[in-house]
Amino acid sequence: MHVSRHPLVFIPLAMAGEAHAPVAAMVGTDRKNPCLLVVAQPRNRDQRFEFAHKLARILMEETLRYAEWRFPKRGAGGGAMQCADAPQIWVPNRAGVEFVRMLGRSTRFRKTTGPWKVPANVPRMGKWLTFYADRTQYAGSSLLVPATAALSQHWATGQSVEEDEHLGAILAWIEPGDGLTGVEAADLVEDPVKHPPAGPSTDPSFDNNILAPLIRRYHEIAHNPSARDHVQSQIESELHKQLIGTWHRMWRAIDLLDDLDPGDHVEERWEDDLGAFTRTADWIATSPGAQRKRDLAVEAARRLHDLERHHARYEAQRAFDDPLVMAEARMLGEAFVGIVTAAQPDRRFDGRKLPRIIVETADPVRLSRGETGLRSPARPRQKAEITDLAEVDGRFQIELELSEGMGNRREPAPGTVPSVGEKVCYSMFSDDFRRAPVLPRIEHTPWTHGGPPTPYIPTDEDAQEEWE
Repeated sequence: MHVSRHPLVFIPLAMAGEAHAPVAAMVGTDRKNPCLLVVAQPRNRDQRFEFAHKLARILMEETLRYAEWRFPKRGAGGGAMQCADAPQIWVPNRAGVEFVRMLGRSTRFRKTTGPWKVPANVPRMGKWLTFYADRTQYAGSSLLVPATAALSQHWATGQSVEEDEHLGAILAWIEPGDGLTGVEAADLVEDPVKHPPAGPSTDPSFDNNILAPLIRRYHEIAHNPSARDHVQSQIESELHKQLIGTWHRMWRAIDLLDDLDPGDHVEERWEDDLGAFTRTADWIATSPGAQRKRDLAVEAARRLHDLERHHARYEAQRAFDDPLVMAEARMLGEAFVGIVTAAQPDRRFDGRKLPRIIVETADPVRLSRGETGLRSPARPRQKAEITDLAEVDGRFQIELELSEGMGNRREPAPGTVPSVGEKVCYSMFSDDFRRAPVLPRIEHTPWTHGGPPTPYIPTDEDAQEEWE
């Protein structure tokens, strides 16, 4: 995965029992100087809007700086410009992604006029947060990164998937320290008093014993500004204690991932993210509207195709980049590694270059004769078809016919056909471009899918918050 040189860390906290009601957030790009935002009374609408406004100022300053930094897009004619980089937002866990999604929905529909008007940067932030949350559904995207998911993708622990969502625990497995085992280190950090959870929900004991009494006291003395300010400083101090440990762990997680060598296709996937970021920046700058709560039928079909295409490509690229990922396919018999024992690099048929090679492997091959579309990580643009397959003394002799990816000359370009003695790998993974299906225009949506949609006009209910 791509790791930004200047990541933006966002650690939200929500009240336990109040779904997605923000109580605090620690955010920033400077690991030594985090910014703490606090809602002293989470049920107060004005304070929630003030929280959103302060958060929007931070996020929008970062986002707009990248949105305005453009350069000519590689391989595109007509002077097309693309953002040179984009903010990479890190949250502690997958629940943090859901918080971003809900915060985006509750702010992108807010009005800048009327009795509950908000500053213009609040709905703009909501549009961006919605984009970032939606982008996590695209396999291989690195714009919004849950730290626990990123770590568990690169390290294996002895925990369950649910336990790996505890940021402190998964880091303890990776770096137990002090002569401890991973089990022992993880057990120590699961104490919510000494090591507060990474949110977004606060620990119930902290809520009941510390936060709730302070909030109640803050409410009772609302008529006394000096006493109220004193209680607010206490609330901020206690919430800072809850968040600062996670803040340091987030940066440690980023450092661990940044120390790893990136896969060969990481840059290509980040280019896709930059393209999506650029298109969204242009749309937000020119459109007064916000993303719909639900996709239209045509939009949903197009989105489903894109998600499937990204998933298939991501699975193939991971397998091509990482032998351990390919090993799983080999165990299932959907890929094999072997030695080339014979080769006909100059073979032609009907005027086409169709070399043949024979590969001997001990892998448990479950592919069959006539299987087409096999690819090799070393030559991903070349297709291979199994023309013969035989098992001799527990080893498979596989004859492959090769096509494409050999240059434009009559004879194959040097190195494009595996030579005798070369170790090769072939699998059914493919990261080929998939052509989008032909879909009707939105105004021509058939009656089976609801017919042509009516113009979308956001209502006050669209911005309704779940905790209201």
